[in-house]
Amino acid sequence: LAIVTGNGLLLKGGREAIHTNRKLHQIIQDTVASATGGKVDRSIVSLLESRTEVSGLLKLHHYIDLVIPRGGADLVKHVMQNSSIPVLGHADGICHAFVDKAADMDKALRVLVDAKTDYPAACNAVETVLLHADLTADGRAKTLVDGLKGAGIKVLAGPRAAAALGLEAAEDFHIEYGDNTLCTEIVDGLEPAVEHIAAHGSSHTEIVLTEDAAVAQAFLTQVDSACVFHNASSRFADGFRFGLGCEVGISTSRIHARGPVGLEGLLTTRWRLQSTAADGHCASDFSNGRRAYVHETLQ
Repeated sequence: LAIVTGNGLLLKGGREAIHTNRKLHQIIQDTVASATGGKVDRSIVSLLESRTEVSGLLKLHHYIDLVIPRGGADLVKHVMQNSSIPVLGHADGICHAFVDKAADMDKALRVLVDAKTDYPAACNAVETVLLHADLTADGRAKTLVDGLKGAGIKVLAGPRAAAALGLEAAEDFHIEYGDNTLCTEIVDGLEPAVEHIAAHGSSHTEIVLTEDAAVAQAFLTQVDSACVFHNASSRFADGFRFGLGCEVGISTSRIHARGPVGLEGLLTTRWRLQSTAADGHCASDFSNGRRAYVHETLQ
């Protein structure tokens, strides 16, 4: 993606794979040189091997435009806290599902099982399931929890769900489990669900399970996360699945690229102006009325 978008690239792999990193770097450099007949210098892709090199590079904002940390939360947080260069990425993937009182429970169970077990260690796996309070009154919440357990999922709970459903208490709402564990909690409706997500989420991906179109639309509008889905698994938050071809990562930032980042996320806009007037173009010609802006769409 970096090469296609005309960007130079500095790669830093894990130290436990240093020999593999070197070989992959050599293959990439050789391929760039041979595919372009030497027109693109092989140094367009460089390899970093020490943490000291990275710490120094995070200060070179005059030369480096963007840092994309891929790895554990500690690495991402370290980069975000120590970089003077814009950082694209996310530290946590605390993804939520809100099961509304108007949910199709069979559909909800199927989507939740996929969102948790399709790849539990992924950043887009669901970690917290919020249950509408009405679901506990008529037993649907217990049936859903039993279904999750039957799929091999360990179900923990917040204070209300622990008391109502007899579940083991979770240590915290802000946990990315990385395995077949999730947390449940009971909320009184859409607004409390949105508030819970705002307080404990990581702005990654949230889903609503409901057959009520108004509730679904309100959720998609009010939840301020990079990806918001209706009756679909959080596992769809992925560049390939979105049709981007592939991705360099998922961004929870609210500026520049957001969500799965493909080619467009590595590009910015430049403005080129070429005058065709015999005497050139001057801004004062427009402010004094000699010329007028037409503001037409350019093809």
